[in-house]
Amino acid sequence: MKFRVESVPEAAFSALEGKLDAAGRRFAIVVSRFNAFITERLLLSACDGLLKTGAKKKDIAVVRVPGAFEIPSAARTLAETGKYDAIICLGCLLRGDTAHYDVIVNEVTRGIGQSAQETGVPHAFGVLTCETLEQAIDRAGLKMGNKGFEAALAAVEMAALKQAISRQPSAVSRKQIPPSRSASRRNDKPKKKRRGG
Repeated sequence: MKFRVESVPEAAFSALEGKLDAAGRRFAIVVSRFNAFITERLLLSACDGLLKTGAKKKDIAVVRVPGAFEIPSAARTLAETGKYDAIICLGCLLRGDTAHYDVIVNEVTRGIGQSAQETGVPHAFGVLTCETLEQAIDRAGLKMGNKGFEAALAAVEMAALKQAISRQPSAVSRKQIPPSRSASRRNDKPKKKRRGG
């Protein structure tokens, strides 16, 4: 049996979306020092993106790490503090003549994604993975925009979306939720035995 897929007008479903409003939220930016001539451009544009969407300078923490490989560890440590609404990860990896590039790209990508999933704090991926220096320069402010700016906007939107989702009413009412085991244990105290019985 074949199913026919029809396009559904977007207005048919309501959707939650995060607004590009950073006001009142705190952000951490983890930036690699390796390939600093690229990562500093990413950092400046990420800060610009946050400020343009309403963040205050005091609500932006910048953490520098030696290279891209160290980004996931720092990002996770920051996320676990509970102080930040989103983490922005910035770095630049250029392909060399060895397999080192592929190993690092995979580990950095996996580590950032795992940190976001396990901590529940949105992480924006602003790590450039380029074949050439020219590609990196293009993605850090020339022909292809600035990926640091784009990562900042993604972080703002995801922080707002997380808040919007958490404000949604639960599908299960409080009356339907069974009492927890600890609550039932408090009510089921063992009865004292009578003497002589």
